[in-house]
Order: sequence, then structure tokens, then C-alpha cells
Amino acid sequence: MTESEKAPTDKANDRCGWCGTTDPLYIAYHDEEWGVPEYDARALWEKLVLDGFQAGLAWITILRKREGMRQAFADFDPEIIARYGEPDRARLLADPRIIRSGAKIDAAINGASLWLEMRDNGEDFSAWLWSFVDGKPLVNQWTDFREAPTQTPQSVAMAKALKARGFKFCGPVISYAFMQAVGMVNDHQTTCFRHGEVGVAGRSGAVAKV
Repeated sequence: MTESEKAPTDKANDRCGWCGTTDPLYIAYHDEEWGVPEYDARALWEKLVLDGFQAGLAWITILRKREGMRQAFADFDPEIIARYGEPDRARLLADPRIIRSGAKIDAAINGASLWLEMRDNGEDFSAWLWSFVDGKPLVNQWTDFREAPTQTPQSVAMAKALKARGFKFCGPVISYAFMQAVGMVNDHQTTCFRHGEVGVAGRSGAVAKV
């Protein structure tokens, strides 16, 4: 057996415990996306919307619907979504590719308008979000994923600020999950092969400035 043939098995033993699955979609999300610092303002808003849609559901449900949701929501382009009216809302409520929650759909449409308002006022959505961790990833040293908290003072502050601006489905727990996913916090357990790799990405990537 070659080294390349051994790699998948070796990595399976070295992933975060929460990724104890054989689902290739979930594994790819852990190995390629989760915890990688994201600085693109539109991409951050998309992730925040998806985390809002996850409320009360398993993340794998969102992953399985993500491509369909991107199609239904015009690739999460705030310029387009902010103009959605009742016909678009009705279309979305009838679309089986997405999570058909009226409240969550309304939150996404409203969030697009808020995102544009911030941009038009000269505020960088990315820099604003990253300011809650002083512009660079917080690196934790958990040996077991279950040691990680479900919320922190930073996520509480972020949730409070988001809600003050009018964003919805972004409480402290959702905000912390968002922070973990977009690399504001490196919560890969130290035994996971991605802990060090994500750390390198955080050190070499751009730093949002406020």
C-alpha cells in the first residue's frame, strides 16, 4: 500500500471527534472549509445566513441543501436578494431545495438590505465582524472537541451587535458556531491534522483592519 493510499485512513483517525462520520460531504467540509479564515464580506454574510437557517437543525442538513439554496437565493448576492418581494418569497416557500421557513427567509431578505446599508455607509462587513476578535483568529488548544464552549464573551458581543443592527437568527450560540466555521476561532482539537494547517492559514492570510 502506498503512502497516498494510507492517507485517508490516517486522517480519519486524526480528525476532530465531531466529524466521526463516513459522509463525504461532512468530511470535505471539515477537511477543507471549517475553521479556515474567511475575509470576504459577501461570503461571510452567506455563512451567517446559512447558520441562521440551521437554527434547530443539524448542520449536515444545511450542507446537503447548500447548493440548492445558493441557486434559489441568487448565489447569495445581497444586491438581488434585497429586492425580493412577495412573489420571490412565495417562490422560496415552495422550493424544496431550501429550508422553507418564512421567518428565516424574511431574515435573509432583511439581512441583505442591512448588508447593503452598511456597505453604502462605508462600513466593511468583514472588518466589522472580525473586530470582535481584534482582526485575527483566536487559537484554542482543545484536546477534545467537547471542551470547546457553545458561546463566549466575543460571540455574545457579536450577537448583541448583530441584533442591534436588525439581523435575526444570530444569537450567541449561532454566532459562535459562525465564528468557528469562518476561522475567527480555531477550534480544531489539537490532535486533528487541521489544527496546525488552519493555524498557518490564519497567520499567512490577510488581517481585517477596523
